[in-house]
Amino acid sequence: MYKDYQEHLVQVLSEIREAGLYKNERVITSPQGAEITLDTGQKVLNFCANNYLGLSANRKLVKAAKEALETHGYGMSSVRFICGTGDLHKELEQKLAEFFGMEDTILYAACFDANGGVFEPLLTEEDAIISDSLNHASIIDGVRLCKAQRYRYANADMNDLEKKLKEAQAQRFRLIVTDGVFSMDGNVAPLDRIHELAGKYNAMIMVDESHSAGVVGETGRGVTELYNLKGKIEIITGTLGKAFGGAIGGFTTGKKEIIEMLRQRSRPYLFSNSIPPLVAAAGIKMIEMMTETNELQDKLHFNTKYFMEKMMKAGFDIKPTQSAICAVMLYDAKLSQEMASLLLDEGIYVIGFYFPVVPKGQARIRVQLSAAHEQEHLDKAIAAFEKIGRELKVIK
Repeated sequence: MYKDYQEHLVQVLSEIREAGLYKNERVITSPQGAEITLDTGQKVLNFCANNYLGLSANRKLVKAAKEALETHGYGMSSVRFICGTGDLHKELEQKLAEFFGMEDTILYAACFDANGGVFEPLLTEEDAIISDSLNHASIIDGVRLCKAQRYRYANADMNDLEKKLKEAQAQRFRLIVTDGVFSMDGNVAPLDRIHELAGKYNAMIMVDESHSAGVVGETGRGVTELYNLKGKIEIITGTLGKAFGGAIGGFTTGKKEIIEMLRQRSRPYLFSNSIPPLVAAAGIKMIEMMTETNELQDKLHFNTKYFMEKMMKAGFDIKPTQSAICAVMLYDAKLSQEMASLLLDEGIYVIGFYFPVVPKGQARIRVQLSAAHEQEHLDKAIAAFEKIGRELKVIK
């Protein structure tokens, strides 16, 4: 039975390779950081991790995780409502709620689960979800699991959002859903205007802060801080796997009744193991560190501004950004693969993004800045981009 299907898969995979779209995984043998070691022995500068604050191998987080491993063991071996809720889980949930100015928090194994499990318990076919066209795949999948009426507005287009809100007045409750920072372009959602429209058309708001928490806003509280809307949004989802230490784990924080309903009916929460206690302990330490000092956010903001200005001066086509994501536009998929490969030869680890991750004809190299990068790292990356960019006639 499998033979015919196997032949089909081999053919499709061959076509993917021939189109230059096959994704090869590079193997890292060192801790995540500004400089990493590949299984080839090559040491490279990493500019494509979500390690925005440089905390993935932070010694304070490692120490907190080690201590929790000794005191709380390796895993919980259970879902939360049976016997998988630990004191560290509850403490982390409280600290996350305080960090974002919200009322309560619920933890998930990943933000993919948080987004996958947020809509179906809260909304029915009587309600409406109005979603940005460039929202993360996890939001799209979560919406698919819900019976609410679906509306889709053009990315950050407030005229289109207003049009969809007018159409959605036929439904009982309305929820506007947006990424805080859109992961491929690096642009920030215009949350101030979204909030105005939500008030005008009696809608709630959900923001995914995965690429903005720890990054956007003066103290890294995300887009709600950037637009002075802390505590004024109904739902925020996010991850511990990016700026917040880079391990695993997601969360939804928001109004207490919403979180209470998710504890009762959110399927990824009810049917998935709790995050390991050591991850929760490191998360607690991370929030304590971010509350004590703004040093890492300040450095990240400096690095991003420095890199963007130098790259634009060199002549690269860069998407506007208020985040730590710098999209170097190349448009051609094969070109993005070739350039990423040549940059690796120069000791710069980046990845080409192309369809289906981004729309056809919108291939790019997504550079992600980190507080772990020093100025010499940035200068080396810029010089490599200029060298390869000229070789491939991307810049003059």
